[in-house]
Formats: sequence, C-alpha cells, structure tokens
Amino acid sequence: MGGALGCIQVDQSTVGVKEQFGKFRKVVEPGIHCVPWCCGINIAGILSLRVQQLDVRCETKTKDNVFVTVVASVQYRAIKDSAFDAYYKLTNPRSQIQSYVFDVVRASVPKMILDDVFEQKSDIAKNVEEELEKAMSNYGYEIVQTLIVDVEPDETVKRAMNEINAAQRMRQATSEKAEAEKILQVKRAEAEAEAKYLSGVGIARQRQAIVDGLRESVVAFSHNVPGTSAKDVLDMVLVTQYFDTMKEIGSHSKNSTVFIPHGPGAVRDVAEQIRNGLLQGSAGASNF
Repeated sequence: MGGALGCIQVDQSTVGVKEQFGKFRKVVEPGIHCVPWCCGINIAGILSLRVQQLDVRCETKTKDNVFVTVVASVQYRAIKDSAFDAYYKLTNPRSQIQSYVFDVVRASVPKMILDDVFEQKSDIAKNVEEELEKAMSNYGYEIVQTLIVDVEPDETVKRAMNEINAAQRMRQATSEKAEAEKILQVKRAEAEAEAKYLSGVGIARQRQAIVDGLRESVVAFSHNVPGTSAKDVLDMVLVTQYFDTMKEIGSHSKNSTVFIPHGPGAVRDVAEQIRNGLLQGSAGASNF
C-alpha cells in the first residue's frame, strides 16, 4: 500500500538506497520517505547496519603433516558513510569474506606444528582480522572482530593424542605410586627396627629384674637360715618355680603341652639351664 501511495518505510539500524531511473541518488535514513515512482524514483534496496556473524570452516594441513579443520568466526557490519560501496561494489560480501579467511588460514597454519596451532590461535585470528580489514574497508564493510573458535584435527590424530596423554599420565601415576610404596616400606622397616630394639630392651630389663629379685631372695634367705649357701637357696627357688609351672600346666584340661624330661632327677638339669639363662640375661642387660 505504501508503494502504491508513493511512500516507503526504512526500519531502524538500516538504510535505504534511493535510485532514479536506475541511477543512484542518495542514501535514505530510517523513517517514512516519499518515493514518487511516477518520476522513476524508487528504493533499490535496504542495507542492514547491524553486526553480522559468519562462521567459516577451513580445512588445511600443519607443518607436521596433520590435517585440521579451523573454524573462524568473523563479525562484520556495513559502514553507514560507505553505504554506496557496500551496496554496489559487492554482490555477496559473505563469499568475499570467506575467500579471504581461506587465504590467510591456509597461508598461516602450514607454517606451524599442530601444538603451535592450538597455542597461537589468537595470532592466527589477528592475521585474519588484519587482512580482512584491509580488503573489506574498500567495499564499505568494517571487521568488528575475528575469532578462531575451534581447531579440529583428524579423528585418528585426536585419538593418538589422547593415548599419548593417557600414557604420560599413567607413567607419572606409576612413578608416584612406586615412590609412595618406597616411603611406606622404609617407614615400615624403621618401625619394625624400632619395635625390635624396644622389645630387646624390654626383655633385657625383664631378665635383669628377675635376676635382681632372685638376688634379694637369696640374700634374705641366707640371713634368716644360717648354714645355707647362695647356690642352695637358688636351687630351692628354681625347684619351687618348677613345681608351680607343672601345677599350672596340669590345672587346664585343654592344654597339650609336653614337658620332657620329667622327674625329680631332672630338676637339677632344669635348674642349671634356668641359671645359665638368667646369667646370660644379666650379662645382656649390662650391655645396654
């Protein structure tokens, strides 16, 4: 209806290209404009001034012969003061931008190894942006920003990289586990040595206490019973302990202890063995 009445509406963030008999006349601002079509005047087209985004997928090869797909995201917009160039000089600005992205990416990535491509994405994006800025400004377009949003190696390469990473981490984990086991074994050996040392000290002290107790018993008995020697008293004490032991063994029906030899004549041999053990314990305790 507006066209039939000779009026046309230009929306916000856009401009209209006004022609008369096919020749450019001027750029019209947003709003309602009178277009007397009977005089050959018309709006040839509408040019958006909004920021637009173009995602470009470019497959190329790195310096170490790995094929990768680089995804570049280009944000651009038409310059209002250069609306004539933006409308008339380019048939398809998106195809033009895509061609420049291909050119820069395929010139930059083959000079890098795969690891550097991941680390230097910002440098690649900067090169693309600089090249696009120089080229597209002549056509009335401004490059707002360029980003390298993704680098996708071939699937077999990604699998190999993951396996290498996993192997490195497994080797590190194995090393850490071995180191932990080594520390644990050292600590266990130190604890065992300390326990044996303390056990030896305890046994030596026990034997020394037994020797001291027997000594006191012999001295006390010798004073109270005249005519008895220390050896007689010691034999009597040992025989008493021997019979106490036999009584203790016999009082439990479930015991399966075998005490050989057994008899009154063996008491002297037992006493001699106990006496030698006590003397050895006393000698060992004096060394601590």
